[in-house]
Amino acid sequence: QVQLVESGGGLVQAGGSLRLSCAASGSIFSANSMAWYRQAPGKQRELGAEITSGGSTNYVDSVKGRFPISRDNAKNTVHLQMNSLKFEDTAVYYCAAHIVRLGIVYNYWGQGTQVTVSS
Repeated sequence: QVQLVESGGGLVQAGGSLRLSCAASGSIFSANSMAWYRQAPGKQRELGAEITSGGSTNYVDSVKGRFPISRDNAKNTVHLQMNSLKFEDTAVYYCAAHIVRLGIVYNYWGQGTQVTVSS
């Protein structure tokens, strides 16, 4: 069982930066991937950035080059450094852990943290 708690959201002006953190209660070393999703008002939740246990990363085109994702297995944390923020980055950001056991994918989610970018 993994519990995830996000922090670091808030209000920022366009062009500014925020750093989101996700603290896991259990070891995330076993997680096949950790990810940050986001959901803007009236839109579906979308994957923003993902990092595998091996350190490979994957980004949605809209954040590529601006939102590097990192993980610290020793500290059971995942970070999303959000740079050059745009108004359209406004959303609730969710941390997620995807764990595969015996061919079954288990997904764990945090409660979300609000990021608001003012134009």
